[in-house]
Amino acid sequence: MSVRLAVFDCDGTLSDGQAGVVNAMNAAFAEVGAPAPHHSQVRRIVGLSLPQAIRRLSPELPDEQQFAVVQAYKTAFRSARENGTLREPLFEGMAEMLQRLHGRGWTLGVATGKSGRGLASTLAMHGLTQFFATTHTADRHPSKPHPAMLHAAMDDAMAEPEATCMIGDTVFDIEMAVAANVRPIGVSWGYHEPDELLAAGAVAVAETMAELEKLIDG
Repeated sequence: MSVRLAVFDCDGTLSDGQAGVVNAMNAAFAEVGAPAPHHSQVRRIVGLSLPQAIRRLSPELPDEQQFAVVQAYKTAFRSARENGTLREPLFEGMAEMLQRLHGRGWTLGVATGKSGRGLASTLAMHGLTQFFATTHTADRHPSKPHPAMLHAAMDDAMAEPEATCMIGDTVFDIEMAVAANVRPIGVSWGYHEPDELLAAGAVAVAETMAELEKLIDG
């Protein structure tokens, strides 16, 4: 039987990390003495690698100040995780759906703008580590929408593009899937609007966990 691979984004797809991202971003900009972007702008860049996200949020800042924001964000996010104030709740029904997919023989993966350390912490916190055979993060690959993370996931799983789907909540996820020639599936509970996901190439946008499970199974 050929390998069926379902690759998930993390923030905005598996879990709701918006509050943690916004709080760390506010702290990072305050650290360098620059005005913080509005939370609605921060929502738009979730999923990109951190340097690319900062460039989009503050193109007017010189390179050295953008670098300082990146470092301050990492420090703020790590501190929130270590002191127990970071909240990244799973979306309701996600853990159960992953267990069912795994039980039906799906190989599961993650492709995320998080760091490797951040993803490992999130998966461990929710008891999900054992479900994912392949995980790829922005600190080891070019930022989405570059298809490198999906190519690596398919190589790990020995899966073909036609047997692979990418599930995500942002245009960056969908564009990455299109670039890798895999099936792009959107979810409505994340950070970009359904019509944006469809315009970017999503085959459909799930409104509920049950709908997502059916779309993955095809």
